[in-house]
Amino acid sequence: MPPSSAQNGRTATAAKPRRRRGEGQWALGYREPLNKNEENKKNDDGLNVRDRIINIYSKRGFDSIDPADLRGRFRWFGLYTQRAPGIDGGKTAVLEPEELDDRYFMLRVRIDGGQLSVAQLRAVAGISRDFGRDTADITDRQNVQYHWIRVEDVPEIWDRLESVGLSTTEACGDTPRVIMGCPLAGVAEDEVLDGTPEIFQIYEEHIGSPLYSNLPRKFKTSIAGCSVYCTNHEINDVAFVGVRNEAGEAGYDLFVGGGLSTNPMFALRLGAFVRPDQVSEVWAGVCAIFRDYGYRRLRTRARIKFLIKDWGAEKFRQVLEEKYLGYALPDGPAPVLDQGLRRDHVGVHRQRDGRFYVGFAPKVGRVSGTSLDRIADIAEAHGSDRIRTTADQKLVILDIEEDRVESITAALEAEDFQVRPSTFRRQTMACTGIEFCKLAIVETKGRASTLIDELEKRLPDFEEPLTINVNGCPNSCARIQVADIGLKGQLVMNDRGEQVEGYQIHLGGGMGLDAAFGKKVRGLKSTAEELPDYVERVLRRFQDQRKDGESFAAWVGRAAEDDLK
Repeated sequence: MPPSSAQNGRTATAAKPRRRRGEGQWALGYREPLNKNEENKKNDDGLNVRDRIINIYSKRGFDSIDPADLRGRFRWFGLYTQRAPGIDGGKTAVLEPEELDDRYFMLRVRIDGGQLSVAQLRAVAGISRDFGRDTADITDRQNVQYHWIRVEDVPEIWDRLESVGLSTTEACGDTPRVIMGCPLAGVAEDEVLDGTPEIFQIYEEHIGSPLYSNLPRKFKTSIAGCSVYCTNHEINDVAFVGVRNEAGEAGYDLFVGGGLSTNPMFALRLGAFVRPDQVSEVWAGVCAIFRDYGYRRLRTRARIKFLIKDWGAEKFRQVLEEKYLGYALPDGPAPVLDQGLRRDHVGVHRQRDGRFYVGFAPKVGRVSGTSLDRIADIAEAHGSDRIRTTADQKLVILDIEEDRVESITAALEAEDFQVRPSTFRRQTMACTGIEFCKLAIVETKGRASTLIDELEKRLPDFEEPLTINVNGCPNSCARIQVADIGLKGQLVMNDRGEQVEGYQIHLGGGMGLDAAFGKKVRGLKSTAEELPDYVERVLRRFQDQRKDGESFAAWVGRAAEDDLK
């Protein structure tokens, strides 16, 4: 017999069953907010903050801003408070948000498809100079990011952006973020199809819509027919990847649930073939599943990757087709990935129309309004009205006549925008870091720039493809887990027993045919000061030990641990 209630130390009164809270999924009836973020979103849609910024906060100043808007809804229009100067990385996880806040903002401009005209680039440049202390970063989501923005100046900034067809709407927040696209869309000789119409159809039909302005977390999209898969479909929440079916029809293969941060996952392929005219409604269906079934109880489990991991690709596709589309999608082919291709579109290459595109590399995405204006001048002087941002913090100018290629190359390189960069300049990325980011623990942009300079001096003949990604915290904005050498910022002890800035090291990550997350070797860390020595050491061992044609990641997979330290 089971023990009595008395034997268990409890009264005989029947206990009421505890009501399960689930994961906060709306579709299952869990509509009550289960954390502060969800409560704030229920109280007021983030899209409504625009009017308050224009009519109240910009007129009354920083101190008038409601905290729920300041640290929440402002993000729906691309605004985050930046980190106050002088706060070291050891305080990042200790101080309250209001103690980390500066009275200035980071502002993110969404550049869907990475597409800019000369007039748009000039507007972006002018805002940087006039309102952002000449700061500007090209992000790995193809955006431009400013710093030092005052709330008083935001309405004029919006007016300038909107006058040239740009915006900051849903550039951040629990929303559909910028839609990534191949910078060579419509001009690449070997692309499957041009995804531009689909990108802008989604933008026009769904961005800024209250239907999708309250998602469990951010929602990242890529749409591209690029033959080198430059928008990194493997790590987007939803990705449409150009393929041709058995009939030779161009369309998209559908992937869902990629993402990095502290729980990295590669997107799952649903196996469905999506025609170009279906993309917008399929995108809306995937986004709506996330809205309705996404996990809202814990922020750490609120990305769509956790939902599809639990459901699996087959169930996700079934729900999409039966409950959201009302029709079945046909099966389709998977993309054919090539090993070792660089995805950044740097260099001079022929377009399908016989003209050329010129891809070039600022250092770790760090530019300025002044330098962006100069790029606009150079493009215009060489007959181009099309500038593109890439997913690797680089830039591309399209439509250059063959007899002007050398001239534009010389003009760009005179501004230190390298068209023929070293591997280290070409394939090193860095997130914002402690200079401006409230989540960061260490400095990144300057460290990565110094690392590039040192490696170019020490290894001038190193030519193998090699990605080095530098991140200021564990959140992986700079994609550390899928880099050959991923550097995650943290505080470490130096040989004098002092706590200093440093990095945990991930080795051998990558995307494409051999997609894998980088391995962590026990105890493998480096101080910031020792980092160039470490990277030089491991790259020299790679050069000494590599087999013919062997990639760095493949070598890491077989190398002895001592050779990786």
